[in-house]
Amino acid sequence: MESISLDAIDLRLLDALQRDASQTNQQLAADHHISPPTCLRRVQRLRAAGLIERQVAILSPDRLAPLLGHGLQALVEVSLDRQDAAALDAFEARAIADDAVQQCWRVSPGPDFLLVVIARDMPGYQALAQRLFTADANVRNVKAFFAIKRAKFDTRLPVLPAAAP
Repeated sequence: MESISLDAIDLRLLDALQRDASQTNQQLAADHHISPPTCLRRVQRLRAAGLIERQVAILSPDRLAPLLGHGLQALVEVSLDRQDAAALDAFEARAIADDAVQQCWRVSPGPDFLLVVIARDMPGYQALAQRLFTADANVRNVKAFFAIKRAKFDTRLPVLPAAAP
């Protein structure tokens, strides 16, 4: 990855794209008082530098629930018997390859991993638990916390200075 310096316009563009990546280049340029070609070049440079990892649509679980079912979401603590680099890497590789795992974090202290997982129902979670935890002889302990309400969900990273109180 090349070295890149960011100015105030770059930071404002990154913040705006985190809030709504579907806006047109023309709208983004107008909102930030730069020309569309300049805006496009800047966004392409930010993407090429790897600062924009990907663009996705964030779905509404509340609106999908009546159509697909509510599903289960859980935060799962996983502790391994062996914590050498190979054992940690092996479990991590299996976890991130599973579509039911939305997030995988190595954490310390406490458990070795914290996973955010989703399943259609309890049998779906049981199948996930069998795949990732029961079948792995190195998994020592699993503690699942099932979500009952999502009070906040945000994907934005703080790129702009905090506003003064």
